Amino acid sequence: MRDNQQQQRQQVRQKKDNSTKERRTYNRTGSHNQRGRRNGAVRRKPSSVKIIPLGGLGQIGMNITAFECNNQILVVDCGLAFPDEDMLGIDLVIPDVTYLKENAKKIRGLVITHGHEDHIGAIPYIEKELNMPIYATKLTMALIDNKLKEHGISEQVQKNVVSHGDKVKLGIFEVEFIKTNHSIADAAALAITTPAGVIIHTGDFKIDHTPLFGEAIDLAKFAELGSKGVLALMADSTNVERQGYTLSEKNVGKRLDGIFAEHLKGRMIIATFASNVDRVQHIINSAHKYGRKVAVEGRSMVNIITTASELGYLKIPKNTLIETDQIKNYPDDQIVLITTGSQGEQMAALSRMANSTHRKVSIVPSDTIIFSSSPIPGNEKNISKIMNELAIKGAKVVFQDTHVSGHACREEIRLIYALTKPKYAIPVHGEYRHLMRHKELAIEMGIPKENTFVLAEGDVLELNKRQGKVTGKVQAGGILVDGLGVGDVGNIVLNDRKMLSQNGLIIATVTLQRHGRQILAGPDIVSRGFVYVRESESLMEGAREVALAAVEECMERNISDWARIKNSIKEALSNYIWKNTKRNPMILPIITEV
Repeated sequence: MRDNQQQQRQQVRQKKDNSTKERRTYNRTGSHNQRGRRNGAVRRKPSSVKIIPLGGLGQIGMNITAFECNNQILVVDCGLAFPDEDMLGIDLVIPDVTYLKENAKKIRGLVITHGHEDHIGAIPYIEKELNMPIYATKLTMALIDNKLKEHGISEQVQKNVVSHGDKVKLGIFEVEFIKTNHSIADAAALAITTPAGVIIHTGDFKIDHTPLFGEAIDLAKFAELGSKGVLALMADSTNVERQGYTLSEKNVGKRLDGIFAEHLKGRMIIATFASNVDRVQHIINSAHKYGRKVAVEGRSMVNIITTASELGYLKIPKNTLIETDQIKNYPDDQIVLITTGSQGEQMAALSRMANSTHRKVSIVPSDTIIFSSSPIPGNEKNISKIMNELAIKGAKVVFQDTHVSGHACREEIRLIYALTKPKYAIPVHGEYRHLMRHKELAIEMGIPKENTFVLAEGDVLELNKRQGKVTGKVQAGGILVDGLGVGDVGNIVLNDRKMLSQNGLIIATVTLQRHGRQILAGPDIVSRGFVYVRESESLMEGAREVALAAVEECMERNISDWARIKNSIKEALSNYIWKNTKRNPMILPIITEV
């Protein structure tokens, strides 16, 4: 009896032990057992963030990136690109933001790193469609507001001015603005905190320990973020092919001061980027030191200098600045002219001076022309042309050692990696070769090859603490701006313009009887940009006969459809002209009925 009772108690204990083991097993394997969930034993899928570059990769310009997490979107930068040589008649190229328009309700804000055109130039065009609240530092916001006013939408857009060190909460995103150095004041890197982790976007930057304006880059903040853990680093790739460090802006100041000391006679005309406020400050300082008055020429230069001086970023000694119209009231050796056109832009002030089409300034042999900028890739030919025109007029042209870059070289980029210790590396801002060289550098700095991503515009990169991979593609690319038209010029129109520019145009006009099969007038042949008609009368007469034969054949075959008649004229003329000239002009048949 006692043995039976002991046996029963032992069986009960065994059942309890088995039940406890089962509960522990459920908890470890992620069962829906409530007790296990309460103890936090369920493994949850880590949060992910999507990084979607809509522009700025594989080229210099048109920077814009979307960050998406938990159905919320943060947009960083919104810049434009300048047209390539084959984009005939195009003024600007802005990013295609179809994806943002389709997801407009998810957008929490637009955050800007600095005030260069390739980061803010497209804002007025995009804001008309999306009306995103904008967050930027003081000078950057002032330059943005100037653009919004030009487009008449300043009052409609919510503008939020921030300072370095500020943290802004935008939905699930928190953005901290970090002090950096660049060729424009008030540049900032961004530390973007997401549920998936912290992403650092450097913007355009360099490490300048002796900047002319403001403080040096906040390397301590990068180190602090690195010690806490950085999910991804998106760093500037522009100068990744250059070894060493980028020189300080103060080096240019010394060089410019030396040039002023060497050229005490004659005017000095200095071309630089309008946005390089520090460079303008150097020029004004040296001009004041050597007793020269400063005139400013070029619309963008006037606008930025006015804005920068109003905000205190530019200090101009009293009675130093004069209007361009007043130049004639002073001896040449008391004049400095700061102008746009350092990139050889056709309509810029310096180009018009070189071509003798400027209304107020004519180049004379005693002038010294200083190019205080480095050529943007693709502009070398235009700059060389302007320099030659200036030299023909007898002016002295100076361009050696008059500029330092605003972008970090290899060792500076290495330092940012060493401080931030990111899990993932995403090279940005550069042509494809720059991005690939940056990827190699990131791998050299210890980032696993599978954690470095060279993206294309429109790629959707999804990151979490476990892995990163490209998971899709969205519509991206460039929208062409021609005058007031945005997006109304596409590849077909550009191809037509290219054909016209290369081979010219032939127009064949013919008048037909409305209800009969009779030619009332023509064909008449008109040429534009193809051959000089007076010296090619036999060719034009032959073309007229070929067109006439094509129309008569259509009449004989009872063809009354205009499209078929036009095709016949076009084909006949094309064959005739190619046979006689080996050229392919655009042929435009025009038919009228009477």
